[in-house]
Amino acid sequence: MTWFLHQNVVFLAFLAGLFTWGCTIVGSAIVFFFKNISRKLQDIMMGFAVGVMIAASFWSATGSFFGLC
Repeated sequence: MTWFLHQNVVFLAFLAGLFTWGCTIVGSAIVFFFKNISRKLQDIMMGFAVGVMIAASFWSATGSFFGLC
């Protein structure tokens, strides 16, 4: 943990970018292992994605609102 505290901010931003890039690659590479996805699983994944996007929009708007107060 102390290693992170002694690093340059630009380098830490680079590491954070690599981490998010890696998570995106791993998450999207999962589709190559499935030939067919059941309709129920597809509906579950779509519902989860919609929930994440609604939550992101809500918290983004809430942050803007509290910034104005």
